[in-house]
Amino acid sequence: MAEIPVAKTRGTAFSWPVAPAAAQRMSTAPLAAAETAGTRFLLPPTGAPAAARLSSAASVSTASAPLVPARKATASWLARHINFLRTTDSLLVLGAVFAGYQLSSVGLASGEPGDGGTLVTAAAVALLWPSALEIYRTRDAKVLGVGADEYKRVASASLRIFGLLAIAAVVFSVHGAAAFVTASLPLGLVSLTANRWLFRRRLSAEKAKGRHLSRAVVVGDPEDVRYVVRQVARKSGPVYHILGVCLPGARRGTTLSVDAAQVPVLSSTDDIARTVRLVEADSVIVAGPLPGGNQFIRELGWKLEECSAEMVLAATLTNVAGPRIHWRPVEGLPLMHVDIPQYSGAKHVLKRVMDVAMALAAALVLSPLLLVLALIVRLDSPGPVFFRQDRIGKNGGVFGMVKFRSMVVDAEARLAELNAQNQGAGVLFKMKDDPRVTRCGRWMRKYSLDELPQLWNVMAGHMSMVGPRPPLDREVSAYERHTRRRLLIKPGITGLWQINGRSDLSWDEAVRLDLYYVENWSIAGDLLILWRTFRAVIQPSGAY
Repeated sequence: MAEIPVAKTRGTAFSWPVAPAAAQRMSTAPLAAAETAGTRFLLPPTGAPAAARLSSAASVSTASAPLVPARKATASWLARHINFLRTTDSLLVLGAVFAGYQLSSVGLASGEPGDGGTLVTAAAVALLWPSALEIYRTRDAKVLGVGADEYKRVASASLRIFGLLAIAAVVFSVHGAAAFVTASLPLGLVSLTANRWLFRRRLSAEKAKGRHLSRAVVVGDPEDVRYVVRQVARKSGPVYHILGVCLPGARRGTTLSVDAAQVPVLSSTDDIARTVRLVEADSVIVAGPLPGGNQFIRELGWKLEECSAEMVLAATLTNVAGPRIHWRPVEGLPLMHVDIPQYSGAKHVLKRVMDVAMALAAALVLSPLLLVLALIVRLDSPGPVFFRQDRIGKNGGVFGMVKFRSMVVDAEARLAELNAQNQGAGVLFKMKDDPRVTRCGRWMRKYSLDELPQLWNVMAGHMSMVGPRPPLDREVSAYERHTRRRLLIKPGITGLWQINGRSDLSWDEAVRLDLYYVENWSIAGDLLILWRTFRAVIQPSGAY
């Protein structure tokens, strides 16, 4: 790889790494080195605050980089590990099928020992299960390590195979089918999911080091591009390596200001395909409408085919998630339908059942910890163990939220004298070094232990395990009209606000996250939020 150095931007040196052949072309092409102001824009991992991740963008030296183009190196690495994943999946399937065969052989599932028919069934499952994983594209590079779709595909492929096995057992009296459904299915699902999780950890570790990221160029109007770059830095995790942006009518050598960083402008939108070839980008993210409209985007897609780069369209429906989106093709006109949000019905009944079961189980398992925490609060400072406060719940109803007391008993009375030092966002009051917080309250609040008694509120029906943050009456009275939509469902012990920075969030961002959850929640999404909450508690951020 060659590297073209350029001038510094706000003290940060940028450079444009290109393949040797491309560097040779550039030496004679109209694109002069002096015009290429900083196109190596690497977004650091999401562990740092968004502003820091953007402002710390710097050139990455290619002195020790391999001579293979970055795209080929990434493709080669992914291909090797996908093949490794395919091999381990097959071995895990064989292990799960063998467990089912052994169970059938001793007659534990059906009461009769297995025979030759059971061996045929085992062989069929062992062949069809890996095939289903392949057909459902469970190892597609686009879903590996990103979101829950990867796990959903594994579950769908597995359940379909065993659904067919159950039908065959009824219609053709397949011997030993019960043993495979009883043992092989749960064992296989757990082991395959664990295998994906371990692979995801490895992939995330590699990408956190800046390796094997999708090299992307963002195109569109400046405001649309700023929004996409900012969201990629904050939310995507280590997925995209933003090389730079292409703006309508822009000149090479300029920069686009995004928060505290200067993102290099690679070209105007008239020269996207050539720019993609030169920087060896994997993806072009279209941030919004482009000059030339749909015809321009269609022709851009054709040009990107020649560059082997994919086009990613950023949806402007920022508060609409996948479960509410459905494609209904009309000949020559694919239509995207957005379902109306549902605030009652069977899905909410299932959510309530899950809430009660999980809250009851958590209360039983954590009862020794709850007793210890209660004793600590009692001995730490004068006052009651529990703090009860009126909060606003679903549809504006008032309920008494219970927490372990983490402040002095006259905390509410002292609030007025501290208003001038408020560090909270919007209508919230927050102080990083609040003098009203007790000694044990500081570490309890840091790890969210003071909120454990809210399990009682969940069992009583006031709250959910996952939902918007439960607001105070004075906060609700200051809500704008659209913000009141947070009250359409029950508040939660945890939610998107807790796993995305808690008190460090701006008010607008906290509201956006809550409204997004209210309109797009799902059972699978709740389980993912609960898992991420566990991680956020272990490594707390923004809790004070």
